[in-house]
Amino acid sequence: MLKATFRAVLILFAIFLIGCAKRGNITGGAKDTLAPVLEMSTPKNFSTEFKGNEVKLYFDEYVKIKDVNKQLVVSPPMNTAPEISPTNASKIITIKIKDTLQPNTTYSFNFGQSIQDNNESNPYSQFKYVFSTGSYIDSLSIEGSVKDALEKETDNFVKVMLYEMNDTYTDSIVYKEKPRYVTNTLDSVTTWKIENIRAGKYLLVALKDENNNYKFNPKGDKIGFYTTPVEIPTTAKYELKLFAEKGGFKAVKPYQASANRVVVGYEGDPSKAKFEVKNGTDILQTIVTQFPDKDSVQVWYKPIKTDSLKISVTKDLYSKEFTYKTKNQKKDSLSISGANGILHFRELFSLKSSTPIVTIDPTKISIRSKDSSAVAYTTDYDEFNQKLNFNFKKEPLEKYTIRLMPGALTDLMEQSNDTLTYKLSTRNTSEYGNLRLTLKNTKQFPVIVELTDEKGKILATEYAETEPIVNFEGLEPNKFYVRIIYDTNKNGQWDSGDFLEKRQAEEVIYFPKPLDVHNNWDVDETFDLGG
Repeated sequence: MLKATFRAVLILFAIFLIGCAKRGNITGGAKDTLAPVLEMSTPKNFSTEFKGNEVKLYFDEYVKIKDVNKQLVVSPPMNTAPEISPTNASKIITIKIKDTLQPNTTYSFNFGQSIQDNNESNPYSQFKYVFSTGSYIDSLSIEGSVKDALEKETDNFVKVMLYEMNDTYTDSIVYKEKPRYVTNTLDSVTTWKIENIRAGKYLLVALKDENNNYKFNPKGDKIGFYTTPVEIPTTAKYELKLFAEKGGFKAVKPYQASANRVVVGYEGDPSKAKFEVKNGTDILQTIVTQFPDKDSVQVWYKPIKTDSLKISVTKDLYSKEFTYKTKNQKKDSLSISGANGILHFRELFSLKSSTPIVTIDPTKISIRSKDSSAVAYTTDYDEFNQKLNFNFKKEPLEKYTIRLMPGALTDLMEQSNDTLTYKLSTRNTSEYGNLRLTLKNTKQFPVIVELTDEKGKILATEYAETEPIVNFEGLEPNKFYVRIIYDTNKNGQWDSGDFLEKRQAEEVIYFPKPLDVHNNWDVDETFDLGG
């Protein structure tokens, strides 16, 4: 009996040792995926006759505040932002109101994604604390969406705002005052909803508010607006399209860049502006060109010995005259730049000049194919961009030599080129693809049809004035995004809107999916603009 008992003890001890020897991982239990829960608040959420300046929120677990300055939306906006504390983990969040509250007004504090549990950062999504300084809570709402007027992607953190259209309302209110009600699309959606609104007539505005001051700055902010007043209550959904205003034209103080050139900065659109340089009462011969990659123009003239010059800038009703002292500087020299290599069928061969060209001598320019045959061509000089384009028929698998003899090009300072030679070649047509678009339910013509890449860079453009069929031939293989622009003013380009003029940006419609165009392939698609 004793032996049997001893044997049993040995067996149990062995089992214990084996169990202890087994390796395993301590899991710590299931991962917490639940958001924190608000257990109570003082005063209670949706309280009326609010008189204090402090609110406390009590949660069932330790929470932390993240990006509250960016996430928290208070409506109506306050002149002094509330203080949210503490910054460390706590079960209690305190809101200290630093501003004077308006009477008979419903306030809402939307915390977005800023309240999170301390361990796993699970957000208490879109939590709102609401109270009224009056006897009731305003309960009306309005909702809709926001999109960019031109680009495929829409900015995040866009404010959507309502301004009361009462006896004191003027259009300038968006520049000077904060709105009556506000919400924010935050960082993940393009839809919006403003709640706890009182009945009335409102101006509805969307704003990419770069300064975060609830006021429209045309130089830095994008704006979208509903053209007519909005009557609340409403069941409609409103789409707002964001655009950056081009703004009125204005010249910036010029500076002398060389003995023969002055640079003038500008705001707005410089097209059709007139720049006139005077030496006393004498008007100098000038040429105006774009300063590359800057909001400035270059005004060119022949070097002149004088102490100072005047330049007057006029456009429409705008007029400004500047005087600048001339410096002893070198004059610009002529140089011509162009690229050798592959010339695609949709491309033009172009030369860029460092100074503006005034004379082109076609007798000193030749284009020859690989068998030395002369190729007929025409040229087109884009003076504003200092760019000389060559037009000629391109054959597949061909080689071309473009030669400019001395004196082919002469600039404003009477400088001419040396001998220039460029070697070009074309590929086989089978290395390209074609895209045929049939436009259906087009509201009006003309339309601009653009193919862009994923980032919005324009890769190809066609202009349809009357015909609903648009052909893009000789496309390099790529994934294309198609957009249609209703060219309302028929100027061949997309035009932005203007808030004060109550003018929306020209309408842009994107094809719902990207189109893959492969080499030696024809793509035929119908674009329903009414769908």
